Amino acid sequence: MNKVMKEIINTLLYLLGVLCLTWLLITFVGQRTEVDGSSMEPTLSNGDNLLVDKISYRFREPERFDIIVFSFKYKEDTYFIKRIIGLPGETVWIDEKGNIYIDGELLEESYGKEIISADKIGIAGEPIVVGEDEYFVLGDNRNNSKDSRTTIVGNVKKKDIIGRAFVRLWPLDKMKTL
Repeated sequence: MNKVMKEIINTLLYLLGVLCLTWLLITFVGQRTEVDGSSMEPTLSNGDNLLVDKISYRFREPERFDIIVFSFKYKEDTYFIKRIIGLPGETVWIDEKGNIYIDGELLEESYGKEIISADKIGIAGEPIVVGEDEYFVLGDNRNNSKDSRTTIVGNVKKKDIIGRAFVRLWPLDKMKTL
């Protein structure tokens, strides 16, 4: 009986250790997430499964063009995925032709699905100063995205960033680093 009890305790301790390690990895290192919607097309599509790196921003600052996952401030357990365009301290402005300017310089980028239409410029039609510890983000599907051009999203605070999307896991034929 003593030997059986010892095996049961060892098995339970092993399972507890595996669960604790899994929790630590998901909480602090990385986690899988699924894209819901078309705001990041053509880069990411509805239903894509991604691996989110939750640790690198502990050692370095987010960079322009990183694809980030962040929590939505008005609804618990709701997360958005967007691309960083403006960095802390910069001024972002979008003109009536849909051109994006950072500190008065035209932004050279090729991630947008299409040029931003005049009715989708939103609050970025006036210069937006990105605060310290904040980021200006846009979806790649520029005319179908709730992002920093809207007051409901606005600039994203660093503390709200969950991590950086860095690998598409599914569908398998589109698996790649982002």
